[in-house]
Amino acid sequence: MFKKVIYLSLSISILQIGISEAQQLPIDQQYRATPTKINDLVHTKLDVRFDYTNQFLNGKEWVNLQPYFDPTDSLRLDAKGMDIKQVSLVNGTQMIPLKYTYDDHSLLIKLDRNYLAKEQYTVYIDYTAKPNLLKAQGSAAINDAKGLYFINPDERTPNKPRQIWTQGETEASSAWFPTIDRPNQKTTAEISMTVLDNYVSLSNGALSNQQKNSDGTRTDTWKMDLPHAPYLFMMAVGDFKIYQDKYNNIPVDYYLEPKYAPYAKDIFGKTPAMMDFYSKTLGVP
Repeated sequence: MFKKVIYLSLSISILQIGISEAQQLPIDQQYRATPTKINDLVHTKLDVRFDYTNQFLNGKEWVNLQPYFDPTDSLRLDAKGMDIKQVSLVNGTQMIPLKYTYDDHSLLIKLDRNYLAKEQYTVYIDYTAKPNLLKAQGSAAINDAKGLYFINPDERTPNKPRQIWTQGETEASSAWFPTIDRPNQKTTAEISMTVLDNYVSLSNGALSNQQKNSDGTRTDTWKMDLPHAPYLFMMAVGDFKIYQDKYNNIPVDYYLEPKYAPYAKDIFGKTPAMMDFYSKTLGVP
């Protein structure tokens, strides 16, 4: 028994020394394990509207997932500083309310039953994101982690465009939609944005639909069929002019503020040549 106590004490001491040394290492030398996967993202569908006055995003989400390996009866999503209004399981045309807890950072959802590996299910979430109220710290390159940015929303600053855009790196997309905000997750996406009709929207993938609404807004739907990490989800809204270019008959569009539109070719004109260089270098057509 005495030997066991000694071995245990030594093990604890070694562990404490290891933790202490790891904490003292420069951040670029610290070991960071790949996040453990419990659930896998499959498809993320978002329907969002913007509140310029409060700088909020009102969103509805349908997130399709499946257990990665072991069966599970719960789901944890990253969701920073949001108001969570409803969480339900989508069962055909029915919405089954789910129990959940939320601590302003993580949304822990109790599913209706145990799901087996690769057995898909869809959760619906009605929420409001409030990125400007977040106090999340970013990195040396991006010194905050709001995820969603309202630029000159009240138009009080002269000669400054009124825009909305996102910046998800490294784990800031969960400031504007609930997700598993880890780079080892990949999901296809469908994002519908309701914007003022005189504004242009941009997001991942292809613009699949535009619907004019009776209140002077327009709903644009963008679809991305290639799975990608949540931090790569993007949106941009503003008064943009679009200059259309091509690379090997593939459309290459440049989005510019109106004052820069006449100089689009001067600013972005070498983009097709860059794409050609990397295509040949990497062997990707």
